[in-house]
Amino acid sequence: RPLCLGVGGGGLTLALVVIGGSAVELQGNAYNGLLIAINPQVPEDEKIIPNIKEMITEASFYLFNATKRRVYFSNITILIPATWKTNNYGKPKQESYEKADVIVAAPYWKHGNDPYTLQYGECGEKGTYIHFTPKFLLKDRLIDIYGSRGRVFVHEWAHLRWGVFDEYDSERPFYISGQNQVKATRCSSDLTGIYVCEEKICAQGNCVINHVTGLFKEGCKFIHDKSQNASSSIMYMPSLSSVVEFCDASNHNTEAPNLQNKMCSYKSTWDTIMSSADFKSNFPMIGTSLPPPPIFSLLQSQDRVICLVLDVSSSMNEGDRINRLHQAAEVYLRQIVEENSYVGIVTFSHVAEVKTQLQQILSDDVRKNLASYLPRVATSGKTSVCTGLWLGFEVVKNRDAETSGSTIVLLTAGEDSSISNCFSEVKNSGSVIHIIALGSSAAKELEQLANMTGGLNFFATDRLDSNSLIDVFSGILSRSGDTSNQSVQIESAGESTGAYKHFNKTVTIDSTIGKNTFFVVTWQKNRLPDITLLDPSGKRYTNEDFEIDSGLHRAHLQIPEIAEAGDWTYVVTNTHNSSQVLTVAVTSRAVNSSIPLITVKAHTNKVVNFYPSPMIVYAQVSHGFGPILGANVTAIIEPEDGDPIILKLLDNGAGADVVKDDGVYSKYLFSFSGNGRYSLKLHVQQDNKTIRPHPPMPWSPAMYIPGYVENGKIQMNAPRPSVNEDDSQVRLGSFSRTVSGESFIVSSVPSGPYSDMFPPCKVIDFGARTEDNKIILSWTAPGDDFDQGQAASYDIRLSESPLELRDSFDNTASVNTSSLTPQHAGSKEIFLFEPETSAIENVTIIYVAIRAIDKVSQLSDISNIAQAVMFVPHKDSLTTSARYSVSTIVLIVSGLLTVFCVLISATACALKRKKKMSIEKTSTKLL
Repeated sequence: RPLCLGVGGGGLTLALVVIGGSAVELQGNAYNGLLIAINPQVPEDEKIIPNIKEMITEASFYLFNATKRRVYFSNITILIPATWKTNNYGKPKQESYEKADVIVAAPYWKHGNDPYTLQYGECGEKGTYIHFTPKFLLKDRLIDIYGSRGRVFVHEWAHLRWGVFDEYDSERPFYISGQNQVKATRCSSDLTGIYVCEEKICAQGNCVINHVTGLFKEGCKFIHDKSQNASSSIMYMPSLSSVVEFCDASNHNTEAPNLQNKMCSYKSTWDTIMSSADFKSNFPMIGTSLPPPPIFSLLQSQDRVICLVLDVSSSMNEGDRINRLHQAAEVYLRQIVEENSYVGIVTFSHVAEVKTQLQQILSDDVRKNLASYLPRVATSGKTSVCTGLWLGFEVVKNRDAETSGSTIVLLTAGEDSSISNCFSEVKNSGSVIHIIALGSSAAKELEQLANMTGGLNFFATDRLDSNSLIDVFSGILSRSGDTSNQSVQIESAGESTGAYKHFNKTVTIDSTIGKNTFFVVTWQKNRLPDITLLDPSGKRYTNEDFEIDSGLHRAHLQIPEIAEAGDWTYVVTNTHNSSQVLTVAVTSRAVNSSIPLITVKAHTNKVVNFYPSPMIVYAQVSHGFGPILGANVTAIIEPEDGDPIILKLLDNGAGADVVKDDGVYSKYLFSFSGNGRYSLKLHVQQDNKTIRPHPPMPWSPAMYIPGYVENGKIQMNAPRPSVNEDDSQVRLGSFSRTVSGESFIVSSVPSGPYSDMFPPCKVIDFGARTEDNKIILSWTAPGDDFDQGQAASYDIRLSESPLELRDSFDNTASVNTSSLTPQHAGSKEIFLFEPETSAIENVTIIYVAIRAIDKVSQLSDISNIAQAVMFVPHKDSLTTSARYSVSTIVLIVSGLLTVFCVLISATACALKRKKKMSIEKTSTKLL
């Protein structure tokens, strides 16, 4: 795609935008704009696209019936990577891999093909994307394991679009019901099947009961009857032919310990779906006819075409703006823009000028030539953003006579009340506009340009020690999904350094990067600082090795060939007789395309926030698709005026962090210094140099079905692939990253001191277990203000009904917490109590919930509701709902060596005559 740079001025607009980039719209009963993108590293296969079409077509009709004739899929776009051969595909406009709702890419781990949805929000919040592997789309044998592709898609779509959760749980596959029965975790509970167990684990011939928990020990499985009468639930097992609905209030299993119950406070999936914005004013289609099948558009990614549109109006004369612009744009041109991109440059004030037409980046010489056209001085003219954009569009058209699919990078610091004059052309251009607002006076309407074109919003302050402008330019990358060709920012640091003092730090270059590694040093005064750089082997680089531009106050060093992995130490000495700000920025690229990069993505849950509503800051830290655990993640949020806000983000499954150990680090943000724009930057470091076990998939994947019972026979699928020793180890070592996220706008912040308006955050990891007639509770402490500080007290309640706790918390039995003093936010809390006999008499399960209270008596939301099994019956009193008509076990997997035990038919017939049987005698079959 062609690229053009531009700089100009303007002001602020409070336009609400959906985070995540999805362009799907529900128009009437039809979903339009669903984007499916194939990763550039997926090998070309002629069957992938037809199978995607078949999957979505099946899903559309299945979804239509499942939602009671409310919604279906209409217009679908499939984005094909440039690495595949051309075939008269259409040209993308604003579509990109990074904005796709569905991606087709390599598996999360080497042999896994589980479909999953990246979902780390609360109940009812949209997910990020659905991930299918090429094998899932190509290997028909996987249909027996996951179910038909269209049905699986609807299951994942419900995660993505409506924020519901799974009604199975691989960690808690069984539970004890209120009727003292061991049951499989499922919805609805009307689904039938039989318990089976591997012979090596269940040597006694039955699924073995753990006398502490009352549940089956590991190795026992619930094998479903292939023929069922139950019609729900799609969030449990859509592979069953009878399952055509979501569980609703009439058949929702409130006892099952699954994520839907935990995350959605025991609300059924259908009730959760019906609460979404999609169905606020949506009604079923009238009549009996089916909707039309989906229409597919095939687009193929092309070379980037970019135009930089840069402001040189009088607003750029303030401070050191024009010089900082040149430094940052030069970093972008020489280090960031991908090879083969076409780049042009336009400058503007009240008039615009083409500095250079499009040039294709094929060498370092082209990069240097482009940088030579960057502006060094500002004019005295006013700011006219539209003038710059119009000329930028003309530059882009020189590539193929249209603006569609191009990128504009617009930087401005000036005020401009006439930006709306070009809204129509911008909206119809098919171009993506990324905006950079520099300083507090930039035009208020700028964000609308990015929002209407799917571009990014950035804000850079005038603070010299933040390095914000270089950081922003370093974050404008191709969104093709090909990370192997993208630049990675390793370091960005600045410091006001006293006369003849040193600014020094250590930077880690990890084993995944090292190609095209650059060190850039900037300063303010007219005297060149002394620069010393040591590589891990002790090789020294000094001023003589750097390319120096004294006029721009910039020194530039490219490390020859591949930079050595390890710790690099820089020392920059201020040689001037007064203090000045010194900064260092380091970028690099992947060593080769076969090694997954360590990547960081930064964003907030809102782009516009109204005080006192809180925000959440997110950092997704990944190695390929795998999450990186245990990283140190710091967010730096800079307002237009005032000191930056520093937050330490956590991946602990508490407070703002919904899922523990998923590589997504989170923190509440609620304290703001004033109204206006705020920038976001992340520093991520990992100092652990040991080999760590690869984390399991943190998101709930599609159910891996072990087998079925059909016509009196157990038909088993191949077991889930095991992870060998090489796959289960991750050799990452130390690494560091710096990433800029999009800016956001805050309004309604009071000008003077304000009262405490922030309650403690909701406890989301509340757990309960029993021991010696006592209930032991555990949770992560919230704060006085959301997840910061220390709450004043706790209110713990219990009930026989989770719905009573949810709906009438204050009317349920309370627990004496006079001896319980809240700890500081983030601490692990453990509390033990013995419930009164009258509260638990003849009760198998007690439900418990908690809420925190701050020092001004503000209440948190009620926590997730925990279950405590108060009475674990002896195994001869436990019953199940299993059927016992199976007399033969059939092996359908070639090479499966497990020995199966066959129960004689006479025993099976005898078992069928009993409605409730003891587990020891009747509840299991041996595998």
